[in-house]
Amino acid sequence: MSVGLLFSLLGFVEPFLVFSGYVANTSSFPKPLTREEEEYYLKLFSKGDEKARNVLIERNLRLVAHIVKKYNNTGKDVDDLISIGTIGLIKAISTFDMSKGTRLATYAARCIENEILMTIRSNKKSKIEVSLQEPIGIDKEGNEISLLDILGTDMDDILDEVHLKLQIKKLYQAINRVLKDREKIIIELRYGLIDGVCKTQREIANMLGISRSYVSRIEKRAIDKLYKALNN
Repeated sequence: MSVGLLFSLLGFVEPFLVFSGYVANTSSFPKPLTREEEEYYLKLFSKGDEKARNVLIERNLRLVAHIVKKYNNTGKDVDDLISIGTIGLIKAISTFDMSKGTRLATYAARCIENEILMTIRSNKKSKIEVSLQEPIGIDKEGNEISLLDILGTDMDDILDEVHLKLQIKKLYQAINRVLKDREKIIIELRYGLIDGVCKTQREIANMLGISRSYVSRIEKRAIDKLYKALNN
């Protein structure tokens, strides 16, 4: 998990809050929809029915859990992979085109895998960027220089970085303004906002002496508060 993933969850906060309760107990995932049920809810969603979208996502969470099993050896926490996969599923529901004749599960499986793979690749890219920023010497004025200084930085990258920093600043302000102490601690630990090291719900539960399910409830409540604070 990371600040980037936290922003993604805030972008899909309403459906994510509905479904993240299943993460702690993957055996509780509801059964998939029949073809007839799927068509029914897809038609409702095409007319703007948000409850239909929630049903479509909820009844396809088993697919997320199935795909996540393929990536258990990547070193990422299963909870994190399910959260990432759920974002891919939500995107799939939002962009699915019934007229193409494919089943939703077929299309969603590709979206879920793509979301997971993009996150894994992004993490690898971040590690490379960190090494590029490590000092490799000093300039004439005695200042440390990195390989990134020598290679130079594209102007678009600079603008993107400035925009991201502004978003992050707003996020931290919201965290300090609307979250209670325990909510703040859990969000900071969960998404590595202090030292860049993200903790699993189980690790946080052990640290705070509370249950994992309680950590999950607090995290969902905190994300909901942040979403409302950032969109008012």
